[in-house]
Order: sequence, then C-alpha cells, then structure tokens
Amino acid sequence: MTSESSAPHTLPHWVGNEPWRGSAARTGEVVDPATGRRRLHVHLAEPADVDAAVEAARAAFPGWRETSLTRRTQVLFRFRELLAERKGELAEIITAEHGKVLDDALGEISRGLEVVEFACGLGHLLKGEMTDNASTGVDVHSLRQPLGPVAVVSPFNFPAMVPMWFFPLAIAAGNTVVLKPSEKDPSAANWLAELWAEAGLPPGVFNVLHGEGDAVDGLLRHSAVKAVSFVGSTPIARHVYETATAHGKRVQALGGAKNHMLVLPDADLDQAADAAVNAGFGSAGERCMAVSALVAIDSVADELVDRVREKVGGLRVGDGRRGTDMGPLVTGEHRDRVADYVRAGVAEGAELVVDGREVTPEGSGEGFWLGPTLFDHVTPEMSVYTDEIFGPVLSVLRVSSYEEALELINANPYGNGVALFTNDGRTARHFQREVEVGMVGINVPIPVPVAYYSFGGWKASLFGDTHAYGTEGVHFFTRGKAVTTRWPEPEQQQVGLGFPQNT
Repeated sequence: MTSESSAPHTLPHWVGNEPWRGSAARTGEVVDPATGRRRLHVHLAEPADVDAAVEAARAAFPGWRETSLTRRTQVLFRFRELLAERKGELAEIITAEHGKVLDDALGEISRGLEVVEFACGLGHLLKGEMTDNASTGVDVHSLRQPLGPVAVVSPFNFPAMVPMWFFPLAIAAGNTVVLKPSEKDPSAANWLAELWAEAGLPPGVFNVLHGEGDAVDGLLRHSAVKAVSFVGSTPIARHVYETATAHGKRVQALGGAKNHMLVLPDADLDQAADAAVNAGFGSAGERCMAVSALVAIDSVADELVDRVREKVGGLRVGDGRRGTDMGPLVTGEHRDRVADYVRAGVAEGAELVVDGREVTPEGSGEGFWLGPTLFDHVTPEMSVYTDEIFGPVLSVLRVSSYEEALELINANPYGNGVALFTNDGRTARHFQREVEVGMVGINVPIPVPVAYYSFGGWKASLFGDTHAYGTEGVHFFTRGKAVTTRWPEPEQQQVGLGFPQNT
C-alpha cells in the first residue's frame, strides 16, 4: 500500500458514468510486469464505497429495465462499434499491466467482442412463448425479466475478455452491473466504462469498483446484489459460491483447471507439438484454459518431447510491445511462486528438459521473467501435476494406452478443458463422450466455445449450475415468469372452491 499523495496517477472507481474517488483511504500499486516499474496507483474500496457503487446500480435499474429492447440494443451496437474501432488502445493497456504480448491482447479483445455481438441479438433469446386457449378461454404466456443489480468479479489474466463474458448479456437483458476487476491490472475496466458512457449507456448501469478481497466479500453479502459472476482459482470460487448463495444470490463461479492434452500414436506430431507449445506457453501460461499436462502414449513420447523441445527453443521471450512470443508473468510474487514449482519438480524426480529460469528476455531485465519450462517423466503425485501452477510450465506424463490416459484425465479433480490429438474418428467420438470435462477439443488445443455456446467446466472447475455466456448466460441474467390469463364474460363469474380443471 502507498499513500495517494506520492502517486503520479491514481485510478479512481467509476460510478454513475464518471470517475469517482470514493473514500480514497487506501490505494494499491499497479506495476508494468515487463519493466518492474510502477505504472500507477488504484483506489481500493472501503465498505462505504461498495455501498455507493451498488446503490448507483440499484437506482439505475428501474429506468434501464423499462428501457425498450430496441433502445438497449442500439446502445449495445454502438458499444460494439466503438470497441472494434479502438481495440488497439485497449490492447496496449492490457499489455502494459498484464504483460501478455500485443497480439495476444488483441485476440483477447476479439473473443470478448464475440459475446458483445451475441448480446446485440439478444432479443431472440428474451422472447417468451404463448399458448392460445390452453383451456377454454384461458391463454398462457411466459416472459423473461432481468434480475436487478449484478456483480462481476474478474481475474487478472483476462482483464477485458472475462468481464465481457458477462456484462454485455447482463446489460442487454436489462440488469445493471458492478464490475470488480483485479487490482493487478485494473485500467482496462475503466476504459470499458468510458466506452459504455460514450455509447450512450445511462449513468449507474455499468460501474467499476476497485479493491481486494474485502470489496469482493462486500458485494457477495450486499442485499441489493441479485447475482454474482466470478472467474478465478478454485478455493476462491468455492468461497464466492458458498458466501453468495448463503446470502440468497444466484452464482456462477468458474474455478481453476488442470487441462490435459492427449496425443495418440496416429496423430500428426508436428501439429501436436505446435499446439502444445501454443497452448502451454501462450500468455505465459496464465490462462485457465492453458494446457499444462501433455499426456503421451509411450510409443511416441520420445519423439513428441523432442519436437516440443525444438519448438520451445525458437520462442522469443521479452517485452510484449517488442513483437516477442511470450511476455513476463504478472507480478514478481507470482513469478517466484512458479519458479518454486520448477524447483519442486526437480526435487520430486521429474526430468527438466527446458529450464525457464535461465531465460534471457528481450528488453528490460527488471521484469518478472520466467521462460517456457518443460518437464518429462512427470507422475501424477508430483506437485507440478497436482497443482494449478498458472505459469509457463508444461509437464509430460507417459502412459501405455488410450484407456490409461482416459482414466488419468477422469481421475483429476478439475474438469475445465481437454484436447485430443488423433486422426481416428472412432476414438475421438468415444473420447468426447467419455471424458469428464466440460470443454473438449479434437485437434483443437484450447477449446473455448464460440459466444453462442457456453463456457465452463465440470467438477472443481465450476461452482453453480450455469456456464458463462451463450444461452446459459442469458438464462442466468434473467428469470422466467409464466402468466395465465382469462377474460370471462360477466355471466360466467361464480364461486368455485374446487381445484381448477383444464377443460
């Protein structure tokens, strides 16, 4: 923590379509991970700030709920156009605070744009149904209505895409939003809030509250917040789910992952090696969908490891603004934590094929650097396999058969994403039906669904029943109502104490 007076720039909250200082009692430091230098400070919310942000959302809800679907859609379209025109600005902010390379940041924004575009057509999914004359003179119809103020708590690794998994649908459906981004890279949230204001969104419909765990807990417990969307680690996802549901809220809490990629002997090994490197080391492995466990059948394991090693050797690590392939980790503390896992893997007997601790980055050497790291002969009890490392560490596990591989994957407590590389359609069909994972890729290493499907895992990777975006996301941010109507003639009115019968 540091005092505001010593900060060259301090990022405020965003409430009521304008920057808002709140209590201004505490600030946190935001660092450029490629240089290790302070970029700015950010206000950290006190309880009164949580109340103020939620109150702004609560006050705006009645007016936004009653705004016509046509008008809401016009605002969504304008937001989409502005974001597409100016996404380069947002990508530079993401790279400066998260560290991922510019191309990766642009890719993140493009995937978020898919959900915005899906939300622009939400009218089709908000339609109810109608049955004429379900009983004599009785009509029945259904409708979907917004919930009220909702909270979105997003992680550091995708400061634009993950919030856009949620808030476009929430807003299009008529809800109001309080977004609590990560305090590690908070500026993207304010940039998006300014864009919403420029697009014509009324004050209070989209608010940004900066803070730490106590700010999150304040949102989870606040009586006016009707639903919570969260992405982060499994322990925190479990806490969010248990706390928010105990306070009567809807929750979709997406947790951690240990994503496997299974390579069968008939696969194209060059293609598989490319995919393993891209999925294992893109964004420095700081992705919930990153491949961290490469499962190879014994007969092709040696050749596959050789090809992965060769491709890793060609990667350029350095400042993401210099055209490199991989940037730094988000903080020095996180870099040290990942390096501790590398040491643990060596101590536990894994073969260290590529040691990322020896990397020489392009650009400043003061950043939070750890290069691509490759382990071979990893076994299921080693910590590099059991734990979600969230860094550029790829572990190779060798198995004797497809059946052994499937058993290994299904025994893992996580069930977020999985990939299979093969040219055997029959095996692929069996795999996609039998694997206990929420998102499956066949010769696709990072199987993130397009926006009109839904994103989410199984087991310890999801708390709650609803996945993000797609039809499930629309249902999460709305609730159904059934209306039964009769307009009887005056002479038909009479007292009847029996249970209604359909006639």
